[in-house]
Amino acid sequence: MGKDKKEEAIFLRKKITLLRAFSLLIGSMVGSGIFISPKGVLENSGSVGFSLVVWFSCGLLSMFGALCYAELGTRITKSGGHYIYILETLGPLPSFLFLWAEFFAIRPANSAVVSLAFGRYMLEPFFSPCAAPVPAVKLVSLLAYYTVLTLNSWSVTWSARLQTALSVVKLLALALIIVPGMMLLAQGHTENFQDAFDRQSLVLDKLPLAFYAGMFAYSGWFQTSFVREELVKPERNIPLAVIVSVITVIVGYMLTNVSYYTVLGTQDVLASPAVAVVTFKSLISVVPVLVALSCFGTMNGGIFTFSRTLFVASREGQWPPLFSMIHIRRHTPLPAVMLMFPLVTAMVCIGDIYHLLNFFSFSRWLFIGLATLGLIVHRHRHPELHSPFRVPLFVPISFTIICLFTVAMSFYSDPVNISIGCTMVLSGFPVYYLIIHRQMSDRCRNLFCKYAFDFHNCGPKHAQGLGCWFVPRAHLWCRFLLDQQTS
Repeated sequence: MGKDKKEEAIFLRKKITLLRAFSLLIGSMVGSGIFISPKGVLENSGSVGFSLVVWFSCGLLSMFGALCYAELGTRITKSGGHYIYILETLGPLPSFLFLWAEFFAIRPANSAVVSLAFGRYMLEPFFSPCAAPVPAVKLVSLLAYYTVLTLNSWSVTWSARLQTALSVVKLLALALIIVPGMMLLAQGHTENFQDAFDRQSLVLDKLPLAFYAGMFAYSGWFQTSFVREELVKPERNIPLAVIVSVITVIVGYMLTNVSYYTVLGTQDVLASPAVAVVTFKSLISVVPVLVALSCFGTMNGGIFTFSRTLFVASREGQWPPLFSMIHIRRHTPLPAVMLMFPLVTAMVCIGDIYHLLNFFSFSRWLFIGLATLGLIVHRHRHPELHSPFRVPLFVPISFTIICLFTVAMSFYSDPVNISIGCTMVLSGFPVYYLIIHRQMSDRCRNLFCKYAFDFHNCGPKHAQGLGCWFVPRAHLWCRFLLDQQTS
């Protein structure tokens, strides 16, 4: 009995309940985005009215994407999020390109943006009304990120509990911004909404960047797909958690932006790197801390889910096997968690929030669009497959077209950062064909040779007709290949 217990398989446990799934989604969506994106959305949409339209459109688009991912999560039972969905529907090459971009561009840049937002909001009360020194912001950002890394290396349970607690803090931070703003609006303070839809300030070629900023604030609706194997009752809990959390965030974000614009004019929003602090100076000692904790929760959710992507990619043979290993006692994917340490450190040290945001958004939305395209392909290939949750076909089609159109338009809006992101994705092609594809070909070749040898050794009675000609020649061909491989 003791020996059997020692040899028990080590795997990721089902510890994420519906409440924890809801907390993971809320905690990942409500983070730095709603506190830094209003400037980017307003700057690129041109006016208060159009910015609110962008915010609502981003929420609706996020709901479409979340519904598509909910169906994918009930069709494909593996963890891994975008990666595993692209792998299972479109094949190994696009999935590896996503993995390559995710590791070298998307995830480290996203984590750096959230970390820098944490550092900025945490230090803002100490230096107000002046701006916090950049080196101090970067140092505090890195310390926070290292703390989250340590926690995710230590315990799945504690990181999930922290996410639940910080989700409450995030909603409290939004409430402290929304309630005073709504009170002022009820008292008749509508002067900032005069001429809200000023068409002269609308620049169409900048709209993709406005959507990037808005979608960054909503990003996180896909997080349960990264931990599919750790969810309790995933067929029920994934759709339920996704729908409730996205609706909650859409309502919260719309009210928060209305509250911002009620208190501040457009010039004040554009001039402020920390909108939530400027909006309510009477709460200046409370709001920044709550916002910083919101960013901390987003960092925690991001590391918690990304480490699962590397774990699954290693298991699928597209990433070094070291990163498929789990700590024998803590059941955490320790090597995968620690892999982001150097890249995030470098991007925090040299990066700027808004340049990093445009840089990684291209790759992220390209592959999210491909994942929902994969849902359409998977339905066509497997019509017999019963899914407990199914969305109308126009949902994935609309979402895919909008994602790919926005990605294409962004080349015109910000050619420098988008070109760097595109180059990062394309650089994965030679790596795939020189390393991954070659290794997979060698495994397939060795498997074919093994069966050819076994069939050849069965004796003449099994090699009749065409087999009498084919099997001896396959046997000789495999021997030649193995000789070439060992020489």
